[in-house]
Amino acid sequence: MSSNRLNDAALAQLFLDARTANGFTDEPVAPELLQQIYDLAKMGPTSMNCQPARYVFLTTREARQRLLPFLMEGNKAKTLAAPVCVIVATDTRFHAHMDKTWHDPSGQQLFAGNEALAAATAQRNGTLSGAYFMLAARALGLDCGPMSGFDAAGVNREFFPDGRFQANFLLNLGHIDNSKTFPRNPRLSFDDACQVL
Repeated sequence: MSSNRLNDAALAQLFLDARTANGFTDEPVAPELLQQIYDLAKMGPTSMNCQPARYVFLTTREARQRLLPFLMEGNKAKTLAAPVCVIVATDTRFHAHMDKTWHDPSGQQLFAGNEALAAATAQRNGTLSGAYFMLAARALGLDCGPMSGFDAAGVNREFFPDGRFQANFLLNLGHIDNSKTFPRNPRLSFDDACQVL
């Protein structure tokens, strides 16, 4: 066993005992904790260090109410009650920052000159970064309720009217109310999901 292996308690916190939060207590989330989560998550690898993910933290009830017209009915009450809802978005012009994040200046031109490559790279790496963000939040003691049940075009019109950012998914953050947690659904087995060639 590798000496770098996380202990069982850490693995349980990140994966085995962690649950999708369907409800939250009224314990607040400190603003500085949001920055700590980001500062961990940003260290996860992305293609050519492109870092296309952008995060909009809706920390007030008024801000979360702006989402309501675009949420599926089952997501409305829990989003209003969550201490924080994060719009995990992608920056369609992420390559504008690559002069700061990539060691070779030609990286910026690679994406600027290929719209299809830029779009695919932004979507893939933005989603990956959102997953890093959830693990960072769990590592720092918060619970996560990711959601894809929303009208992305409506959220984009409301929050990103210039079109540069595109909503990927929503993420409620806080401290889980276990009385509202659903039973865990089964996961596919190794044999069902994996091949070793």
